Amino acid sequence: MAKTDKLAGLEEQLNSFDPKQRKNALEVLAAGEHKCAAENTNVNMHFHSFFSYNAEGWSPSRIAWEAHKAGLHAAGLCDFDVIDGLEEFIQAGLTLKLRATVNMETRAYVKEYAAVDINSPGEPGVTYAMGAGFARELPKDSTQAKGLAGFRDGARARNVALIERINQKLPDVAVDYEKDVLPITPTGSATERHIISAYVHKSKVAFKHPEAAAQFWAKVTGKSFEETVMLMADAPSFEEVVRSKLAKKGGLGYEQPSASTFPPVDEFMKWVASCDAIPMLTWLDGTSGGEKDGKAMLECLKSKGAAAINIIPDRNWNISNPDTKAIKIAKLNDIVKIANSMELPVNIGTEMNKLGLPFTDDLDCTALKPHKASFIRGARIMVGHTLLLRYAGVSYIGRKAAAEFPNLKAKNDFFAAIGKLPPMDSVQAGKLEEIGAEKALAWFRSSAKI
Repeated sequence: MAKTDKLAGLEEQLNSFDPKQRKNALEVLAAGEHKCAAENTNVNMHFHSFFSYNAEGWSPSRIAWEAHKAGLHAAGLCDFDVIDGLEEFIQAGLTLKLRATVNMETRAYVKEYAAVDINSPGEPGVTYAMGAGFARELPKDSTQAKGLAGFRDGARARNVALIERINQKLPDVAVDYEKDVLPITPTGSATERHIISAYVHKSKVAFKHPEAAAQFWAKVTGKSFEETVMLMADAPSFEEVVRSKLAKKGGLGYEQPSASTFPPVDEFMKWVASCDAIPMLTWLDGTSGGEKDGKAMLECLKSKGAAAINIIPDRNWNISNPDTKAIKIAKLNDIVKIANSMELPVNIGTEMNKLGLPFTDDLDCTALKPHKASFIRGARIMVGHTLLLRYAGVSYIGRKAAAEFPNLKAKNDFFAAIGKLPPMDSVQAGKLEEIGAEKALAWFRSSAKI
């Protein structure tokens, strides 16, 4: 087998639903001599994995490997409603000497913005929200674990209800959540995109002939038969079209969310804090009714516990229309300036939950270069928090940090300095586990010279 074929085979094994196969493949890759980029200043702190939905089907191990190959300064896992990949991603980071952190994303309801869109278009009051820097798996039967199970159960209930509505409208391709959707996920955590994949697959089985399936979807999507045939040849693009017609606003299965559809953002932020993770608000592009006054939105969510902000920069500059691009870059400049003035760490990434999204942001491009230092600093703070929480029992939002640092800038400087340290390996991690939290904290201070 050629070297390149062997590498491709091992990389494909990283996407196996079998965790042992993933672990073994990563160890072989880490021990081999493969061409990897030297460490650079690029970061991506918002990768979705196959534990929620990754457009390439990548596992946490595959994401860590790709980040290592690309020489990323730091990487962050971020799945929807689950932290199933937490330990795998942390361990992969140690194996590959990659700065790593683990986040979680969900949707929540903000009563103060009930009358306007925030960052979920067409859904007043609904916001994406995150928890950043989960450092260990939650103890079984703990309040925190039960809270996490509640978020997962809520997502499941919404999925089942969505399927029931679509099935009523499209009985010819009706799917079963247990039999058709969950098997295409590694741990039974499905998203809208998994559901749409199940419907597309069911149509191929139900109609048997591609022409018949194309005629069916042409009628559903309102596109011509010829255009539908062309779309179906590009599965990811076709599924996005189907998703818009079945699950998004105005679609056959869409139901306008209300205050009871998603958890109150206050409740989610409190749960994140109870896990010693960092409650994080999210920002889209500053053009919605809720985001047009960025400072007011940040102050509102900060009052509810948010201690950092997540941005997807690619949405704010990689735009073909020059007028729209100029508006969104200006909005990006404003929100980063406001976040910096409030000493809210900025977390960035590209999600990778849709084909065509970049692997990492180009922080040296004209639009993002002015914010490069802020974005790298934010990544280091997240990594520093993860290291200190995991090995020294010190959380960015915890009492120890609050007591030691007189202001947010001093705290951010400290956590960023820890996050800037050379990537840790499994040997050093083992030593820190052995010496205990107090001595581990002293080691971090000494290593960072602070």
